[in-house]
Amino acid sequence: MTDQLGYRFKIGVIIPSTNTSCQPEMDALRVPGVTNHVARMFIHDDSMEEKPGFDHVMHSIRSSTEPAIRAVVTCAPDHLIIAVSPESYWEGPESHGRILESMRSIGGGLPVTMSPDAIKAALGCYGDVRRIAVITPYLPLGDDPVSRFFTDSGYEVVAITGLGCTSPAQIAHVSEARLRQAVREVDGPDVQAIVQVGTNVAMARVATAAEAWLDKPVLSNNVALYWHALRQGGVHDPITGFGSLLERHLELPRHTNGTTPTNPHLTYSTTGITGR
Repeated sequence: MTDQLGYRFKIGVIIPSTNTSCQPEMDALRVPGVTNHVARMFIHDDSMEEKPGFDHVMHSIRSSTEPAIRAVVTCAPDHLIIAVSPESYWEGPESHGRILESMRSIGGGLPVTMSPDAIKAALGCYGDVRRIAVITPYLPLGDDPVSRFFTDSGYEVVAITGLGCTSPAQIAHVSEARLRQAVREVDGPDVQAIVQVGTNVAMARVATAAEAWLDKPVLSNNVALYWHALRQGGVHDPITGFGSLLERHLELPRHTNGTTPTNPHLTYSTTGITGR
């Protein structure tokens, strides 16, 4: 027996309790037979203006991630998206690998997508992209670790703009006008791609429009996460209206892990996906 609605692919999405952007953006990306199942990490809307406050937010995320994962796996998802950015970037690429493996273990071995994996795979779809610009929701306190993460991963961060949000919930208040301004601030002739991090930033529509007038990849965090989960799970549908990544790139680039992963629950025929 399979789910009536999620008969192709079920995605568990772990988000902070203050996040109001990730769920609606990812729900807008669903295709028939794919369902999203959200679990929330309980955190307070603490100030992130100074390091003690930012550290407290980080501690709250870390302490509440495991219970949220354990809750969502009871609905038997096929894949987990850990939709929180600071934990992904804070201590560098080596630490991220350990965190990713920990998330997989908590999830009982389910495949896991986190922002660095999704964004690096997405950049790999556009050839030899090395010079990037980055938009974050943070103050400089949060911008610096994100910039270091990409630099340590082999990218040149040509420009970075933080949106200056002072608490987790405030991130969702950033307007489309401010996001358009941020794109203009970081763009330049030497920038090959623009990357936005932070899952509470409602960036999907702005990124889609910006690609059209800049003629270069503009990757929003939530779209990249969802794309990575779908493609890793063997869901190869083109999805229009949300940028070139979902519309044109129907598989993960092989060089990210040497293979093109597929969802073992799906079977294929000459007419397409036939079941789970």
